[in-house]
Amino acid sequence: MFDLDLLKSFVSVVDAGGFTRASERVHRTQSTVSQQIRKLEAAVGRPLLKRQRAGKGIVPTEEGEILLVYARRLLTIAAEAQDVLFRPEPVAVARLGVPEDFAGRRLTDLLAGFARHHPHIRLDTTSGLSAHLQAGLAAGEIDLALVKREPGDGKSLAHWPERLVWVAGKDADLSEDPVPLAVFPQRCLYRARAIHALERAGRRWRIAYGSQGLIGIQAAVSSGLGISILSTDAVLPDHRLLGEADGFADPAPTELALIAGDGRLPPALKAVAGYLEAALGEGGDISPRIARQPAGDAAVPVRSNGVTVA
Repeated sequence: MFDLDLLKSFVSVVDAGGFTRASERVHRTQSTVSQQIRKLEAAVGRPLLKRQRAGKGIVPTEEGEILLVYARRLLTIAAEAQDVLFRPEPVAVARLGVPEDFAGRRLTDLLAGFARHHPHIRLDTTSGLSAHLQAGLAAGEIDLALVKREPGDGKSLAHWPERLVWVAGKDADLSEDPVPLAVFPQRCLYRARAIHALERAGRRWRIAYGSQGLIGIQAAVSSGLGISILSTDAVLPDHRLLGEADGFADPAPTELALIAGDGRLPPALKAVAGYLEAALGEGGDISPRIARQPAGDAAVPVRSNGVTVA
């Protein structure tokens, strides 16, 4: 194993072109640096430095050039490790659960904005159905969760109304009976909305396509495989919105809520909650509010309908 002190002196001699200037860089005497180079050469079993003619300084041998590349890498990695392990502010980890339709560009934008303003807090995210996220929160597997739910269904740190719409492919046959549905798995709020709406209207239905992922549902709708209920921000350009004229009444709105487990939030989680509330903004639009986030890692008060949550 190479001694980092020896490697540092070796690199300094090469960069400085001599022992005198190298000793000044590493704050050691010239004789000490010379001893270190001899010790390194003994460990390698090859000469590493040679003196140029006419007093033009010292350069590495062929073996020295090879070692020089690795020495620089080792010293860089060692410096990085020291910086991470001995930094004055340790990194806090916040575990965040997000709905499936956040797993993509929307989540990437949120994470990038948060990282810029809170470099000492790391967000570990997981995505899934809201029912699974709530179970993970109850089990202590995540710290915060953004979930889709019935409006006002329980306490939250913040919440936003979510408009739902019926969607079909551009060329979908709306006369099919029973109505073909493209839906998420059971316990999904959108799936329940679609089935209950059709049953209240006295219409027959069948599951034509099921998927745990939003992309799969969107693709199934686009191809005409089935119709579905989605939030307005999940509608694609090749989707067709359905309304009363098509025989599909507007679905009742749901709610996007930010929830946490019992107990007080530590500063890192308060910062995450405050950022999400401001970044999502009214109606869940993340783009206009990111630039107005406070810098630093100070705890951010969390507000829910004008009430600050400690």
